[in-house]
Order: sequence, then C-alpha cells, then structure tokens
Amino acid sequence: MTEQAKVPAIRFAGFTDPWEQRKLGEIVSIGAGAPPSAFSAGNFLYVKVDDLNESSHFQFDSAQRVDANTAVKPIRKGSIIFAKRGAAILGNKVRVLGKTAYIDTNMMALEPRGVDADFLWLFINQTGLYRIADTSTIPQINNKHIEPYPVDIPNMAEQQAIGTFFSRLDDLITLHQRKYDKLVIFKKSMLEKMFPKDGESVPEIRFAGFTDPWEQRKLGEIADKVTEKNLDGNITEVLTNSAEYGVINQTEFFDHAVAKESNIAGYYVIAPGDFVYNPRISATAPVGPIRRNTLGIHGVMSPLYTVFRLTDAVDGTYLSHFFKTNGWHGFMKLEGNSGARSDRFSIGDATFFEMPIPVPSSSEQHAIGSFFSRLDDLITLHQRKLELLQNIKKSLLDKMFV
Repeated sequence: MTEQAKVPAIRFAGFTDPWEQRKLGEIVSIGAGAPPSAFSAGNFLYVKVDDLNESSHFQFDSAQRVDANTAVKPIRKGSIIFAKRGAAILGNKVRVLGKTAYIDTNMMALEPRGVDADFLWLFINQTGLYRIADTSTIPQINNKHIEPYPVDIPNMAEQQAIGTFFSRLDDLITLHQRKYDKLVIFKKSMLEKMFPKDGESVPEIRFAGFTDPWEQRKLGEIADKVTEKNLDGNITEVLTNSAEYGVINQTEFFDHAVAKESNIAGYYVIAPGDFVYNPRISATAPVGPIRRNTLGIHGVMSPLYTVFRLTDAVDGTYLSHFFKTNGWHGFMKLEGNSGARSDRFSIGDATFFEMPIPVPSSSEQHAIGSFFSRLDDLITLHQRKLELLQNIKKSLLDKMFV
C-alpha cells in the first residue's frame, strides 16, 4: 500500500505538491548560549529566559546588554530561540530574534537553513517543543531531541505564503488588542474623572452645559433592601454576583445550578435592574463588587448577598457605573474595619445603607450613564473581534499545517 500524500486541509490556490517530511536537524543549525561571565557590558542583546516574558513573537530587547566576544558565536537575527531547561519549557515561549544577539546557557537557538523563518516559527510554536522534552527529572531539550524531530514542509514558495499570511493576521490581532487595551485604559481614566473625588461636589470632567454642584445622598435614601423571598419556589433561575462578570445565571454560566434546590425557597427574589452586593469580605478582597442585574430576568439570590432596589429618581445605569469606580471603596473599608475580624468580616445593612452617593441632575445622570454604556459596547465589540481573530488563527493553524 502506498503512503498517502501529506497535504494540509486548507491551502492557497496554486499549491498542489505534497509536503515533504524532513528531520528538524536537517533544516536548522543549532546554536548554544554562554554564561554572563563570558561578557562585559556592551550594546549587544544578551537574552535570558525571563526576557521572553516581555515579548510574544519577535525578541527585540533584553534586560542585559553585553560586548562582543570573539570566542562565542552570536545568534543571528531571524533565529528561533526558546528555553532548553526548566519549567519554562512547558510555557512554550518560542521567539524569533529581531536582532543578532547572544543567549544564556539555559536557552537554545535554531537558525533556519533552506526553510522560511516565519514558517518554521509557526510550526515550532504550533507543535510545542515541550512535547519532545525529557521530563523525567528537570524538563530539558537537547540536540538529541531536536535533530531527529520530524517536520512536514512544503516548497519554499508555499512556506513564504503561509508565513506572510500568519504574520499579517498577527498584525491584525495586535491592532485589535491595542485598540481594546486603549479603550479599557480610557474607560478607567474617565471613571476616575467623571465622578467627584472624595470631599468634592463636582467632577474633574463634565459634559458641556452642566454646571450645578452635585448633591450627596445616602444609599438608604434612594434604595431599599429587597427582602422578598421565593417562598412558593416559582422562580428557579439562581443568580450569582461574580467579581469579574457581574450578575450571572448559574445554570448558563456553570452549566448547572450551584445552589441546592431545597434552599431556593429561602433566597431573595431579584428583579431586572436590582443591585447586588456581597457584604462578607476578606483581607484579600476588602471591598466586594456591587453589580446590577442586567440579564432582563427575575431570579433568586442567596441571602448571603445584599440585594437593593432603587426607589428615588436616580438613573440605574448611572449608578451602576458609579459602582465601577473606586470612589465608594474608602467608605466601605473605613466602616468595615471597625470591629472587624482579621480574616473575614461582614458589613451590616445599617452601615451599608449609610454609604454616600454623589447625585447630579437627572439629565446629567442620563448623559453619564449613556456615555459609559456606549463605551462598554465599544469595548465589547473590540473584545469580540479580538476573540474572533484569535479563534480564526487557531483554526487555520490546525488546518494549514499537515
């Protein structure tokens, strides 16, 4: 029986030849590192394993710079570098040298010979050299692992086409990552500047046309604690307040309800728009999040949480964004520390509902709430684009290599 020709599931038009299997040692020169003691201070990069944490593809910098040493062969620009010893191997941090450099003894370099550097990096990064490492004691990769390792490669033109395609896709992913990161930073800055600081009656930044000072109200003046319980058990959607994701549906988030069905009758009923706070906080999380139920459904919430509902003319969207600031944290820490246990304590309702809330006019509340909601939508859009591109890349890496 003849061996089936090796071809990937997806190829660029015009490429039909089967891929050839080679040994990795046949298409690279293996480079070794030298200890720091072999060098004096200078201008050449001296890359250590820790430096790989500061990059994702190309390695253009290092914490240490050294002078040239004629007794040590430098590693050429375009070489693939990675950790050869220790737990760092399992992290699969594989980089391409952006400059000619020297490397530490805990690292290894592969200089491409007759193979496209971008294609080789993709293959190594996708395959994961940790799979061929010796893990019997301390993980390590040596020449004996690299040289016989089988690599399926197409002709040079197809290698370059694949390498260029994924480089452009990486550039697009990086672009969306930067846009997303900038928006997150921008939102953080606006949250700090569009609400008054402690002791002040107006924020640093306001929309045009708003000049009146803000009023300070107590939370108990604008909201009531929800005490209605699910006694008849008709509501079965169990909700939870997640620090990272806000109010979530347990069944949808965890694929099952964490709460026991027998306990649901004693849970509080939470309506759309209600707020939730976890009053039991610890030294590692001295202020729990306050989140709004934006799921659009009625649910039940454990009595360990404080659930409250707005009663006054305060815009719920505005208030939900205020609780994303740190402006109220100082009050909670101050009040919570009185008589607190060192490991974990609870803030009572009497204290909680004394929390000061800055309240501008209803029109300014609406403007602020709308601004941050639109900003959240934009952040979510870029996050989804980023995740989509990352998923596309992952799928194509699986299908464009043998």
